[in-house]
Amino acid sequence: MFLLNQMRTQAWMKLISTCFWGVSLILIVAPPASSMEVMVSHNINALNGSTIKLACNFNSCYRVDKSKFSMNWTYQECFNCTEELFLLYKQKDINLWHPRFGGRVVFTGNPDKNDVSVTISEVQLSDEGVYHCYVKNPPDRQLGHGVINFNVITEVPPERDSTIAVIIGASVGGLLAVLILAMVVVKCLRRRKKQELASQEQKLEEEGKNEGGEGGAEDSSK
Repeated sequence: MFLLNQMRTQAWMKLISTCFWGVSLILIVAPPASSMEVMVSHNINALNGSTIKLACNFNSCYRVDKSKFSMNWTYQECFNCTEELFLLYKQKDINLWHPRFGGRVVFTGNPDKNDVSVTISEVQLSDEGVYHCYVKNPPDRQLGHGVINFNVITEVPPERDSTIAVIIGASVGGLLAVLILAMVVVKCLRRRKKQELASQEQKLEEEGKNEGGEGGAEDSSK
């Protein structure tokens, strides 16, 4: 009995040890889960002189506490250029500054709804560049980051004229329909001709049999 209990104890200790090392291995190998996610459109085109919204939304495991929440927007003329801060939101205060925009940038987001978007009015060619949206929502330790490549165009691209494509498509479709119809007609005519030939051959064969039968009857009568 003592030996049986000892064996059971050793089995339980082995099972616990295996589970412990398995969990430890998972914790070591598995990468840490990302709790902060920032969503932006990575490429935005805007017409010169128009008003455009640079949307930036985030997901966090924690509710927004405005006394701790912070975010900022920066601008780069190119990917290798220095980032220039032009908007800062910290402890309920919004600070906007940058000589490039001259008051044309407005914070149009709502952190309580996970929205930290900005809107640029009277878009200029000099506004073109790279925009960065940074979000920090303690106790979430990860800094969220979104990147937008902003392009300014001087005219709306012309709409593609699909009339020619429609005409070509209709013509090709009509031609195919005619070809298919012609093939069906030819096939039907051939089949009908074969049936007529078969009927004629059968008729001739039957007439031959009848003539042979009549000749045999006359010979016997003689």
